[in-house]
Amino acid sequence: MNGSFLRAAALVVVAAVAVVLYACTFVVSQTQSAIVLRLGAVRAVKTAPGLYFKWFAPVETVTLLDNRILDLDLSSQEIIASDQKRLVVDAFTRYRISDPLRFYQAVNNIPRANSQLASIVNGNVRSVLAEASFTAMVRTERSRLMNRIRDDVNREAARFGMTVVDVRLRRVDLPAANSAAVFQRMQTERQREAAEARALGGQQAQEIRARADRDATVIVAEAQQRSDEIRGEGEAERNKVFAEAFGKDPEFFSFYRSMQAYEASIKPGDTRMVLTPDSPFFRFFNGPNAQRQDGQAGTPAAPAVPAPARP
Repeated sequence: MNGSFLRAAALVVVAAVAVVLYACTFVVSQTQSAIVLRLGAVRAVKTAPGLYFKWFAPVETVTLLDNRILDLDLSSQEIIASDQKRLVVDAFTRYRISDPLRFYQAVNNIPRANSQLASIVNGNVRSVLAEASFTAMVRTERSRLMNRIRDDVNREAARFGMTVVDVRLRRVDLPAANSAAVFQRMQTERQREAAEARALGGQQAQEIRARADRDATVIVAEAQQRSDEIRGEGEAERNKVFAEAFGKDPEFFSFYRSMQAYEASIKPGDTRMVLTPDSPFFRFFNGPNAQRQDGQAGTPAAPAVPAPARP
């Protein structure tokens, strides 16, 4: 009887100790920070992971906050850029709780923090993008604008115990009603630029062709001049050879030149000549030693004129 009572009492004591320990301890993980409240007032802030003790509720309560980077998607909003274009901007931001005590005292929980941060980000997005043009937002200065928005938001969010890690513009676009008109204007502008490029290309091609034709004319003229000089030198050399041959044997030279004249003038098919049979042109028909009509031997009175050179 006494043994059973003692065991039951021991179990009750152990259970009571377990309940007290469970009620008087709490665990902070690596992704959390804890704020210990005593009757609603902040008693301690725990940021390091581990096991901690506290008084049981409702004397002391613990509020756990997330230390990880949190995402906040913002709703789309319309803004007016510096070039008076109405744009639809869709942005999102990432932040973390850098000061748990200030965060708890300022906004208390994540939903209220998201609401407060959303209004801060939207306001800075409107003020920063209102000073930029549509081209700067979309193409040239997008990164700089996002960094500037992040820095401005960080200065305001610091008083709520939050640090903004990043602010991104997910989409910057024209409203659907203006997209068709802007697309048509861009298409017209591109067509005008293409026409200018084609005109410039045609002008350059014409200049290149004119320069090539001029160079070709100069090259042909120089080549023709050189060929004429070479031909003239050849004819001079030929005349020199003829003169030397005439001086060595005038009779044979006359005979040779007459044979060339026969070959060049008497051709089958289209040769028609009206000459007397005793013409000096045919004197060698009577033999290689034929005499001229003036009674002289077949010695020519002057050196034979060489045939003109063929071009």
